[in-house]
Amino acid sequence: MKLQTKNKKNKKNKTLRREYISTFFRGNKSAYCAMLLTSVLFSALNLAAAWLIQQLVDNVSGEPGALSLSTLAVLTAAIILLIIPIKGLQYWAQPRFMKKALSQFKSFAFRKLTRKNIASFQSESASAYISAFSNDLTFVETNYLEKQYVLVFNIVWAAGAVVLMLLYSPPLAAVAVVLCALPLFASMRESARMERAEKAVSEKNGEFTASLKDILGGFSVIKSFRAENAAVSLLEKDSSAVEAAKCRKRKICVLLGMIGGIAEFSAQMGTFLAGAVLAYLGLGITPGILFVFMDLTGAVITVVGQMPELSSSRRAALGLVDKMAQTLELNVRDEGKDIPGRLENGISIHNLCFGYERDNEILRGINITFEAGKSYAVVGNSGSGKSTLLKLLMSSRHDYKGAIYCDNAELREISSKSLYELISMVEQNVFDASIRDNITMFRDFPSADVDRAIELSGLSRLINERGGDYLCGENGKNLSGGEKQRIAIARSLLQKSSVLLADEVTASLDAETAYQVTGDILKLDGITRIVVTHSLTESLLRQYDGIIVLKDGHIVESGVFDDLMDKKGYFFALYTVAQ
Repeated sequence: MKLQTKNKKNKKNKTLRREYISTFFRGNKSAYCAMLLTSVLFSALNLAAAWLIQQLVDNVSGEPGALSLSTLAVLTAAIILLIIPIKGLQYWAQPRFMKKALSQFKSFAFRKLTRKNIASFQSESASAYISAFSNDLTFVETNYLEKQYVLVFNIVWAAGAVVLMLLYSPPLAAVAVVLCALPLFASMRESARMERAEKAVSEKNGEFTASLKDILGGFSVIKSFRAENAAVSLLEKDSSAVEAAKCRKRKICVLLGMIGGIAEFSAQMGTFLAGAVLAYLGLGITPGILFVFMDLTGAVITVVGQMPELSSSRRAALGLVDKMAQTLELNVRDEGKDIPGRLENGISIHNLCFGYERDNEILRGINITFEAGKSYAVVGNSGSGKSTLLKLLMSSRHDYKGAIYCDNAELREISSKSLYELISMVEQNVFDASIRDNITMFRDFPSADVDRAIELSGLSRLINERGGDYLCGENGKNLSGGEKQRIAIARSLLQKSSVLLADEVTASLDAETAYQVTGDILKLDGITRIVVTHSLTESLLRQYDGIIVLKDGHIVESGVFDDLMDKKGYFFALYTVAQ
């Protein structure tokens, strides 16, 4: 059973690899074939040059049957002239192939990445993707794509050299082939170690990228708490791990080089001695043939010495493609049924229980209905489960107990496309693009719809002052917190989502701006609004159609502001402490 499961997994991985590798060559075969053709032609020219050297040496040695010097001069000139068009073809083909191959692969991988659900970027490390699209892809480019040319050249050159040696002297060719092949088997044993070593480098690079990202993101905290030394120590630790992994890889490379060097010397000297014996015995070995055998054997052993490293690097590159493919296939949710893009009745939650860890539930027995078109505030102390509840409504996880219904459709059965058309989250992410592009998220919308979203979200003044083409800067650094929140509201309105979720959208804003942003959300008629908030302002709380009060993962109270205050229960205590 285990073997059968393993075989199925291997078959699936091979199919997945073919899907990704094929993107390098889609619509790119003419440039690829032209690039490989130049490799074959250069191999042929090298073999022709070896033959010319043999003829030249025999001519100088006075061997009968050797070509004349004038003929050899003409043939040499012809070879030199042939180099020009072959190099011209390589100039056209190789850069063209590489450009299209990498562009198509990245585009394909990016599209795969966008198929993932929201949970992917909560449970998976973003640094793994950064490493895959930078370090790993660079390795694939260098050791798989670029070395296609070298690999074909080596194979054709080595095969042609063996054929040429057989034509000269089968016995001496047999000696040379045996001497060249023996070290190949020893060095091939190291190729599997090279693949494992390269994967280890990739993993350590990912960990280092994660640490660097965390430190850069929290730089102000590090400076405020004078934790520079601790941050440097953390980076040094991860950096040392990366360099240690690289060191192990380099040791394997040195070992392969040592095997190749010993093999080259041994093969050349062995071939020379064997050729000298055959020449002494009068078995048709001329000085030119002996000289060219030395040259060809040296070339073949060089190729043989390179092959294990080329092979292991190629395997390692394909291993990184497999790693990227398997990572991008995780948490992809294409299945599910389509539902109308408008919430008619509401969102009903029945006996919802959830925890990120087993036996440690964050939410317990949640039962609530959010009626369509109404506004709700979700309040409670830190750790009460407010944000977790909103994340589940955005289908961030499917391993909850109980049920969440959007009208009559259970959340786990709804397609991602339909869900994200129905529900949107107000999130403060702003990209290094114009205000208008951040609102439209680079999509085309009717101008009237964009203008309406700008007006309803309170962005009209900003647009009038700076213009829609004003660049927001990296992470929206050119905007205030309130302006970024209004952009987030505008993009949700433009999407015409029926349900708007807002999780602590005013947490980082000053009191006046927070009041204005929350007021803007509450004014959005016809949309179901569920707002997690820590700000307990009476004038705003009175505007909600319902207030949900969470404590330790339970709904302990719910109702409108006045009713909750009259009960003098948990909400009353929260409100009183906040004033």
